[in-house]
Amino acid sequence: MTAAASPRTMPGRPVATTHAEIEQAAFRLFDERGFEKTTLDALAAEVGVGRRTLFRYYNSKNDIPWGEFGASLDAFRGILASMPLDIPLWEAIHRGVLAFNDFDADTTRLHRQRMALILTTPALQAHSVHQYAEWRRVISDYVAARLDLAPDDMLPRVVGHVSLALAISAYEQWLADETAPLLGLVDRAMGGLRQYLNEN
Repeated sequence: MTAAASPRTMPGRPVATTHAEIEQAAFRLFDERGFEKTTLDALAAEVGVGRRTLFRYYNSKNDIPWGEFGASLDAFRGILASMPLDIPLWEAIHRGVLAFNDFDADTTRLHRQRMALILTTPALQAHSVHQYAEWRRVISDYVAARLDLAPDDMLPRVVGHVSLALAISAYEQWLADETAPLLGLVDRAMGGLRQYLNEN
């Protein structure tokens, strides 16, 4: 995920920890104990901070697997905004989703843990609805701007839903096959958008 600035602190006061440190500790505990059995108290002890400090970084335990999602969405908007206007809409979204999912090789293990939690943990499913909606909104806003429509019009909404379904399908396949390259799967899945939009 894209990194964001650290929370504001009082002048002269050192930052107690970072988003990355919290996530690394959390994923260790999630792996050892399971997501639902990992308490915030246990996580705070693992990181070496007070429970209240955790809430300066994440609103709840359910937010931790999503990382700094707001910053990631800002980056996604920037990616789409940088797409040339002379390429077809399907291609711009296709390229954008690929770029959004292009992670450094040394983060693959953590990213796989993150996505396995998000996609397979029952306790996270209801919480994830909001994040999925925000991700789709990035695409629907872009589609609306390209086609001079409102983001809540039917076509932008549907393209957002279709794009999310294609991306999730690629991730499900990636989690099922550790030898499969993530970007290759996302590329193949997003190819379906061209057929849906019927563009050449």
